[in-house]
Amino acid sequence: MAAAAVIALVIVVALVVLVASLSVRLVQQYQRGVVFRFGRVLERIRQPGFQLIVPVADRMVRVSMQTTVIGVPAQGVITRDNVTLTVDAVVYYRVVDPVKALVNVRDYPSAVLQVAQTALRSVIGKADLDTLLRDRDRINAELKSVIDAPTEKPWGLLIERVEVKDVSLPEGMKRSMSRQAEAERERRARVIAADGEYQASRRLADASRAMANTPGAYQLRLLQTVVDVAAEKNSTLVMPFPVELLRFFDRLAGGEGERGRPAGQGPAEQAARGPVEQATPVGPTLGPVTENVAAAAADGDGRRPAR
Repeated sequence: MAAAAVIALVIVVALVVLVASLSVRLVQQYQRGVVFRFGRVLERIRQPGFQLIVPVADRMVRVSMQTTVIGVPAQGVITRDNVTLTVDAVVYYRVVDPVKALVNVRDYPSAVLQVAQTALRSVIGKADLDTLLRDRDRINAELKSVIDAPTEKPWGLLIERVEVKDVSLPEGMKRSMSRQAEAERERRARVIAADGEYQASRRLADASRAMANTPGAYQLRLLQTVVDVAAEKNSTLVMPFPVELLRFFDRLAGGEGERGRPAGQGPAEQAARGPVEQATPVGPTLGPVTENVAAAAADGDGRRPAR
């Protein structure tokens, strides 16, 4: 009897262990459990931790709630302005409704990949090349909305982010774009240089007007120039000569001419008498030395006396 009791106890313990192994399920923190009882989904979603299910009748499927990253393979696309490109992208999504992700779609990662490929071709085909290269954020937002529309409510998936990873251009298009960029940079450089010349001319004109109103500014500027030249430690010698001194000598020379002119020979008297006729010599005017040579030639007939 004792042996039979021990055997019965062992059988009971084995059955308990078997039932416990069939009933207890462990759900990780990043997972949620969906229980199917005789093929029907139970409404209650099992949270992380140890969960008990009815053996044989229940079956629990764990669904990961982590963000999944899938790479969209490179797609050959023709843009709106008829440029052939090769574009690839990256899609970030996660499950927000485990029941819909299991029941409404089969193999949802592959389904998301196919939707992303189709959306990538559609969105890039509606945009031109300049928009694709310049406004990448708008392209990414449009891709996200297009992929999120058929996946969020029906499939229980949330598209968190979509990014265009790389855009491959043909070699001819790359050369054309480089020439265009070079021409644009050259145009900007010329415009900036012309604008600088215009502003410099305006400043120089303002400076000249300010110096004209203050005569001493010319001397200060001249002294500053001398200081700049002397700082170079070169052999250049600068002798500043004031312009006012030249004007003083000019006025002085003009006064002496007026005082030395005889009466009645001033500009006013000459203007009153009218134009004066001047005798113009017919032949060339000879100086003293030239006149002596000419007289000697006339006496001796231009020949030397014979010895």
